[in-house]
Amino acid sequence: MGPHPAVAAIRLAVRRALADVLDSLPPRSSAEPPPLVLAAVSGGADSMALASALAFEAPKLGIRAGAVTVDHGLQDGSADRAEGVAARLRTLGLDPVDVAGVTVGRRGGPEAAARDARYEALSASARSHGACSVLLGHTRDDQAETVLLGLARGSGTRSLSGMPAVNGLYRRPFLLLDRDSTRKACHVQGLDVWEDPHNRDPAYTRARVRHEALPVLEKSLGKGVVEALARTAQLFRDDADALDTWAASAEQDVRDADGALDTRRLDSLPSAVRRRVLRRAAIAAGSPAGSLFARHVEEVDRLVTGWRGQGPLNLPGGVEARRTCGRLLFRRAGGEG
Repeated sequence: MGPHPAVAAIRLAVRRALADVLDSLPPRSSAEPPPLVLAAVSGGADSMALASALAFEAPKLGIRAGAVTVDHGLQDGSADRAEGVAARLRTLGLDPVDVAGVTVGRRGGPEAAARDARYEALSASARSHGACSVLLGHTRDDQAETVLLGLARGSGTRSLSGMPAVNGLYRRPFLLLDRDSTRKACHVQGLDVWEDPHNRDPAYTRARVRHEALPVLEKSLGKGVVEALARTAQLFRDDADALDTWAASAEQDVRDADGALDTRRLDSLPSAVRRRVLRRAAIAAGSPAGSLFARHVEEVDRLVTGWRGQGPLNLPGGVEARRTCGRLLFRRAGGEG
């Protein structure tokens, strides 16, 4: 008999991700060590299922498999718990296994600060070991939650497109699988999992979406809401990719020799493209992408489409947007444009 359907599903998803990793790598000589792929593991069902599938599939493809577990230091006993997770990962045959302790700041709120600290630790571990990819255990349910959060915040198309399956170093093999599949896979394999209490804490927005908002939607609209939201994310991603490509090309056309943006040419662009150009310009000037919201870009857009002699705008990251003589300039406060 073959493996349980849930185990087969997670292994197939990881196998496809690893094959894609190999396809993306440049040719290497036989003297070089096999490529290394790490799994980001919290100890929950999603990430433990990911780790087990990586440990099973990677050797068959000539890939070394390792893992990283991050101790956020937000709960009593978190360091011991992280070491326990690492021990379980080593029993799966993963090597290396890192335990990365981080200090969570306050910027952007507790959820965003914890996420930023986690990704910094994952990237640092990957650099330290020379890993070519880090796998993340986000599922279709996580994708649906991300879309709902984007809707609630009034975010743009890019935010509503959810989490990408591939984003540089990171890959998410489970975006087409539901959370129940990972739980079943862990259960039938006898894998111990740990449920983070923050995942049920109503103080956290994502926890409220998961345990309150989505169940209400499914009760009112019927089953299939999660699948529909995840499918919507992919449609938005296709649109956002096309618009971003258009904006990148348009930006070159509206920039002058000094790097300023020509407001007349900007005004002739479709609003969806123009606002992307403005966002790109603000980020290039030093405004953090994670702190630059739609309302900021809308205010900058008024310097183009609703010009009434307004003064400069202050954007996140100490960046200033100013219109002068039909040109739009972005610069850090006190710096050069």
